[in-house]
Formats: sequence, C-alpha cells, structure tokens
Amino acid sequence: MPTIRPARDEDIAAITAIYSHHVLHGTGTFETTPPTAEDMATRRADVLAKGLPYLVLTDDDQVLGFAYCNWFKPRPAYRFSAEDSVYLAPDSGGKGWGRLLLAELAAQAERVGVRKLIAVIGDSANAGSIGVHQSLGFTHVGVLRACGWKFGRWLDVVMMEKALGAADSNSPE
Repeated sequence: MPTIRPARDEDIAAITAIYSHHVLHGTGTFETTPPTAEDMATRRADVLAKGLPYLVLTDDDQVLGFAYCNWFKPRPAYRFSAEDSVYLAPDSGGKGWGRLLLAELAAQAERVGVRKLIAVIGDSANAGSIGVHQSLGFTHVGVLRACGWKFGRWLDVVMMEKALGAADSNSPE
C-alpha cells in the first residue's frame, strides 16, 4: 500500500520526471517546456517557505506521484485561498492514488489555515482530474474556454472549488 509523506530533497529527480512527462504528453499543465530539477527544487522551496504542504505518494520508496498547493494569487486578500496541483507517474493513474493525494493535501492545507482550495484544471476533457476533484467534494464553478494553446489545439480550463474548515463562516483573523 502506498504512503503519503512530505516531499524531501531526494524526491526532486522523481518529481521532475513525473512532471516532465505531463508537460510533454499531457494537457493538465499548460507548460510546454519541462522545468529542470533545479526549477522544481526552487518551486518546492517556495511552497514550503509559505508554510504550505508539498507531498509525495510512495510505494517501496518509489515516488509515484506528488501534490502541493500554493496561494491562488499573490495579493494579501487571497491569503486563505490556495490552488492545488496533483500529478501521478504515467503508470500510476486509475488506482485511486490521485484521490488519496488530494484528500491528504486538502487535510494538510486546512491545518495550515487554507479556507478555500481551488482547482485550475487544464483541458475540459481531463476526466480523471475532474472526477477526482468531484469525488472529494469540489464543485464546478466555471470553464474558461479556449484560453490555452498546446499540441496544436485550443484548450479550456475547468475551475472547481472546495471550502475547507470554517470556510467563510467567520473571520479568519
């Protein structure tokens, strides 16, 4: 059974390989050039410096997926809203592991004060990601039609949200 733990420095190579696969072959990210391991390490450090979770799913010490959240926007008023990102190794989909990662990410995000988790899902045909988010209580809030160009075609962005903890029922401060 896989386990979920905080990502470590030694996970960067595997995280980079997983993400590079999605950049080169998928539409879940709109990046078109895979970032280097140094780039991915810098991104992870940025997330951790903000006190936000960055997780990996492992089985027999092999990284099969990763998930993190980062502030939705940099302006102070957004400081309780975070965007989630979840990526699995190419042969790891369809096993419920994305759901496990996202559920743990949401729980950890709530523990550090996130009140709203936002999914910005590349490609409205991305049934796997949309389904995983729906299964965990995310609701559909809109589609940005044809706002990305990748692999010679226009791609939509699906926006979903999930309230965490006290959400908007009281002042967070």
